[in-house]
Amino acid sequence: MKKIVDKVISYFKETYNELVHKVSWPTYSELTNSAVVVLYASLLIAVVVFVMDSCFQHLMEGFIYPH
Repeated sequence: MKKIVDKVISYFKETYNELVHKVSWPTYSELTNSAVVVLYASLLIAVVVFVMDSCFQHLMEGFIYPH
């Protein structure tokens, strides 16, 4: 049982050490820029999907309810 506890403690110590000393965390500016890029990309994809959906809807209405 002690061996398992020692392994768990070692795991958490190594995890903490890696997160504090080895991980490269983004700066606030980098994080903000990335968030803006994701926001614009999401909006662009939403607009593209909306346009495609509207076109497909009009096309299908033309087949189902021909004038």
